Amino acid sequence: MATQDSLTARLTIPDWCVEDRPREKYAQKGAASLSDAELLAIILRTGTSTESAVDLSKRILHQCDNKLNKLEEMSLQQLLQIHGIGQAKAVTLKAAFELGHRIRSERVESGGHIHSSTDVLEIMQKRISHLRHEEFWAIFLNQAARILHTEQIGKGGLTSTTVDVRLIAQKALLFEATAIIVCHNHPSGSVKPSQADIKLTRDIQKALEFLNISLLDHIILYKNSHFSFLDNGIL
Repeated sequence: MATQDSLTARLTIPDWCVEDRPREKYAQKGAASLSDAELLAIILRTGTSTESAVDLSKRILHQCDNKLNKLEEMSLQQLLQIHGIGQAKAVTLKAAFELGHRIRSERVESGGHIHSSTDVLEIMQKRISHLRHEEFWAIFLNQAARILHTEQIGKGGLTSTTVDVRLIAQKALLFEATAIIVCHNHPSGSVKPSQADIKLTRDIQKALEFLNISLLDHIILYKNSHFSFLDNGIL
């Protein structure tokens, strides 16, 4: 004889009370009323033969220590290793996270102002922090800290990038910038600045000072970690 628990386990989302179904719950009560698992279930749409989309979502989150940022960091290949996640679900998840990042980045860029290193991370973290080679970027600002232009200045290998300080100065004059923030990624995994990073920062700062342009910060990125020269008192 089937127990109540076994009957409940076999229930699919359409069998639930309307107010307990994630999509209907979202429509009636709004996003704030849903758990992370329920929101994830809306994206996944279906579960497996033995679990609902919500149960599948709970299992996925459990594997990520119930942290969405860990789920976001998983590669397509890693997602495909999870039972119940095929290519369609894996791609859908990656696309949802990418859209979320683009919205955050667009919001900062369209707002146009840099107020802290957090704003820089919104623009640059997804762009370069996961790359397997180094890239060096500059954000050019006016006196009100409004973004004038963002551009890649250098691209290198696994451990270094060639950066032309003169090019940064030329670009600053071209865009009539009064301040600059530079950033680059460390594919090695450590965001601690090397002696070469510190020297480069000083060289850029000196070159810009001659033009009466401020170097506001230099940020090093790796995945969800970062190091800010300004926040750490180096600039």
